[in-house]
Amino acid sequence: MTSPILLVRHGETDSNAARVVQFPDARLSATGRQQAERLAGRIAECGIAHILCSDMARALETAAPIAARTGVPLTTDPLLRERDFGDLRGTPYAELRVDPFAIDYAPPNGETVADFHERVGRAWTRVTQLAARVPGSLLVVTHGLVCHALIERHLCLGAGAVAPERWHNTALTWIEAAPPWKIQRLHCIQHLQDDVDSGGAAV
Repeated sequence: MTSPILLVRHGETDSNAARVVQFPDARLSATGRQQAERLAGRIAECGIAHILCSDMARALETAAPIAARTGVPLTTDPLLRERDFGDLRGTPYAELRVDPFAIDYAPPNGETVADFHERVGRAWTRVTQLAARVPGSLLVVTHGLVCHALIERHLCLGAGAVAPERWHNTALTWIEAAPPWKIQRLHCIQHLQDDVDSGGAAV
């Protein structure tokens, strides 16, 4: 049986907590670093053979304790970056006069929805090509909107399954490493809390 692809969002940043459109160099907060350590403990024994990571600081800081525990290679890829909101970066969401997620909205000096989805499509091609070559599971560390875009256009949720509205920091998803890229377990955060409802849906 082919080892799964593991998809994870980065840990919390101060901008996440304050609900501010993030800059590329946003770093993990103290909470985010703790989340990353707990995630590393959760998946260190999952047969990770390679880590493919966004080159943004918050993703790299999330991947670092996993790489340290497992000793596996880590490769960065700018295709896995969060959507570029251009001049909106640094602005609290509460102060925005537009819906930055509207399908027809193009942020000044940023990425349109179409451009973002085209990039994520190329990122997914890169992910699947690498997953086919590594001798174990491929861990992909990326960003919330990338996770949503993958669910929307590239992965198979299964009958009756619903994508989460909010993608939690360090939420973990298992994906079958062969078409139709069926999700085995969605948005698991058991490493963050032991509540029964936090375990993620098996789909």
